[in-house]
Amino acid sequence: MEITTAMVKELRETTSAGVLECRKALEACEGDLEQAAARLREKGLATVAKKSSREASEGTIEAYVHSDMAGSRLGVLLELNCETDFVAKTDEFKQLAHDLALHISFAAPQYSTRDDVPESVVESEKADYRAQALEEGKPEKIVDRIVEGRLEKFYQDICIMEQPFIKDEDKTIQDLINDAIAKMGENIVLRRFVRYQVGETV
Repeated sequence: MEITTAMVKELRETTSAGVLECRKALEACEGDLEQAAARLREKGLATVAKKSSREASEGTIEAYVHSDMAGSRLGVLLELNCETDFVAKTDEFKQLAHDLALHISFAAPQYSTRDDVPESVVESEKADYRAQALEEGKPEKIVDRIVEGRLEKFYQDICIMEQPFIKDEDKTIQDLINDAIAKMGENIVLRRFVRYQVGETV
């Protein structure tokens, strides 16, 4: 089957992979776009897994302040790391840092990953969900499943890596960073972040 420029372009838009990689994937999958995309995703995830253990000690500090008619009332400060100063200075890396800061300003995550959530917070949420389920008259035998389902949603709400990216809700923030790792060829780590809002209760 002939691999056209339009097919390569469509696959690139879907996966953000390079032209040559897209053409090779389409050739290997005989022009099937879905199979080619899956092939590239698997390759990308394998690349990400290899790079995730490498030290990332370069990077940037990004600051974002949201201003409205009432003034500057919300701000975000984050540290995004990569492996080399070269990548840290690229427009793509700077854009990623800006997008993350923008996301944090709107989505207000409290933790980076679910491993960062204190056990006391998790147990408190579980107790609340169990009480709610029983009050709703749910059978005891399915309450545990309901609690686990609501806990998953809780993690997705408060952990940045599991939140849908505000510019593309089909991707999580972890997906966004994984895509950047595959594209830039270096390990990338959102090291820390803080979000300030005027008048917010500490």
